[in-house]
Amino acid sequence: MKNSLYDPNFEHDACGVGMVADLTARATHATVYDALTILENLEHRGATGADPESGDGAGLLVQMPDALMRALFGDAVPEAGQYGIATG
Repeated sequence: MKNSLYDPNFEHDACGVGMVADLTARATHATVYDALTILENLEHRGATGADPESGDGAGLLVQMPDALMRALFGDAVPEAGQYGIATG
């Protein structure tokens, strides 16, 4: 009799994940470059779609470029941490 919800039949490898971080929290182009290199070299990603021409949803999560947003949009930008941006 099982005493838990764990079922080893659901075990599988977690593939397609890469992470680059600067432990001092410096925002640098080198960190982004390294992350893009990882992304380009992942042969198999968990988010890979069936259509290689349309992309697969894989990407980068980076710090909010607050200084850039303020330089571009001035006073229209709320307080840091109170807004978000997205690209499509």
